[in-house]
Amino acid sequence: MSDYNWCHGPRCHTKATQSRVRGSGTNKVLRTIKIKVREYSNRHWFQGWENHFCKVTCFFDYMKIHWQEIVKIAPCTKAQETPIKIEKEKYESHRYQHNGTDYQRVPYQATRTTIKSVDNDNG
Repeated sequence: MSDYNWCHGPRCHTKATQSRVRGSGTNKVLRTIKIKVREYSNRHWFQGWENHFCKVTCFFDYMKIHWQEIVKIAPCTKAQETPIKIEKEKYESHRYQHNGTDYQRVPYQATRTTIKSVDNDNG
């Protein structure tokens, strides 16, 4: 496997930057960026995009064209669900209410709703 990849951005070779200029004399061209492949360990999966795209703009240009084919690789054919538990907790809070000339602090009973994951591991 090569230590380098060419940027997959479909318009990378059209961006007028000095790093893309190649050639001599009057035979100059804008060339796609060459990217050094880096090993990623203990990093998020999405950081690997840097091995195939020189900038996030090139990544999104590619995605705009190929997203349908990418989704066809592993389509989502049914809804996914995660078991949860809803916890409601009442507590004293306050709000400001206008009384005609001024604002005054008024207490009220508030409810805090928390969504928690349910551990459904039977092991």
